[in-house]
Amino acid sequence: MQHFKTLSSYFNYLGLPRPEHPMFSVFNSKGEDYLPCPRESSPPITNDCYTISFKKFIEGDLNYGRTKYDFTNGVLFFIAPRQVLQWDSSAVFEQKGFSLNFHEDFLKGTELAQRIKKYGFFSYSTNEALHLSPREEKQLESIIDNIEIEYQNNQDAFSKEIIISQLDTLLKYANRFYERQFINRKELSNDLLEQFNIYLSDYFESGQLEDNGIPSIEQIANQMSVSKRYLSDTLKKETGKTSTEHLQLHLIDVAKNNLLQPNKTISQVAYELGFEYPPYFSRLFKKKEGISPKEYRKKYKLN
Repeated sequence: MQHFKTLSSYFNYLGLPRPEHPMFSVFNSKGEDYLPCPRESSPPITNDCYTISFKKFIEGDLNYGRTKYDFTNGVLFFIAPRQVLQWDSSAVFEQKGFSLNFHEDFLKGTELAQRIKKYGFFSYSTNEALHLSPREEKQLESIIDNIEIEYQNNQDAFSKEIIISQLDTLLKYANRFYERQFINRKELSNDLLEQFNIYLSDYFESGQLEDNGIPSIEQIANQMSVSKRYLSDTLKKETGKTSTEHLQLHLIDVAKNNLLQPNKTISQVAYELGFEYPPYFSRLFKKKEGISPKEYRKKYKLN
């Protein structure tokens, strides 16, 4: 897989104009202008850069994730360094909006260098982008205008500090808008929880649990066509519990039924649930239920 270590080499591959700054670039369409279009298709690639792009799709129809959206309102994408990127000609549209691209080293020595890693939306798949209202668009566009002014001006001792300050503000607004999106998309959240539970039920009933062990959250998320981080964040917002907690609760529910079968030992129940070490199962059960598996059996007068 091809990897690009610099912003310039990445732009050269995309067929975009060379950036004014070796580690930072901003494209901002205004009036009748469109964003410059990158190459029409690409095999999987990676790079060492962050990308924040806000785009309005002017031509073409696109189902975004599992839902069809109105693209006359914009969508905001976040891409972290070393995320695998791939696209084909069906995804190329004439676009308006803005695109920020900056090398991870641009943030070195700043507080934002660590803080940016805590924003979950950089881990989301592209079908989980942020959909902005017109008011939210205007708030971000004003920030981009300030960044562009500094980018186009002659660089001085304050330029980088001002750009990073504006970038920090943009990310804080994006975080606020994502909170709003999670609240407004309860129907999708409920759908994800239902899909999550159906997948686990099918996995358990098919015998895969005993053969392959407990499925990872990433494995479940892949089957649901969402990212691991987005699945956990969405379930957390809707239910107060992460995807890992929901998986554990599902395991405990199955364990309760199995423990009530007197012909099975506690170790057998643990192994059947995919636990390699029975003591770990016992600790998890006690943590979730307040009593050990042995005490649970005793409570129901089973030996």
